[in-house]
Amino acid sequence: QVQLVESGGGLVQPGGSLRLSCAASRSIFSFKAMGWYRQAPGKERELVARIDSGGTIYADSVKGRFTISRDNAKNTVYLQMHSLQPEDTAVYYCYIRDSYFRDFWGQGTQVTVSS
Repeated sequence: QVQLVESGGGLVQPGGSLRLSCAASRSIFSFKAMGWYRQAPGKERELVARIDSGGTIYADSVKGRFTISRDNAKNTVYLQMHSLQPEDTAVYYCYIRDSYFRDFWGQGTQVTVSS
């Protein structure tokens, strides 16, 4: 089992920045994939950014604004978000696929972009 704890969400004005963190309960070094998804009210959960063996991918809507990164020493995955817009408002979920191809999700952190 892997526990994932997200932090860093909150209320930010349009054009602002936030950095989300996802701390894993054990080493992320061997994980097959890790990433961030989001779900806005009334919408399906969608991919935001993901790192796997094929590289890094971003949703078209966040390219050039968001950056996913990892710190293996801290067992943490980050999502740096710049130029936030109201349409980025959602609950953001951390995701990992471990070395046994099991999927785990965090509890989610709310990001609200509003003036």
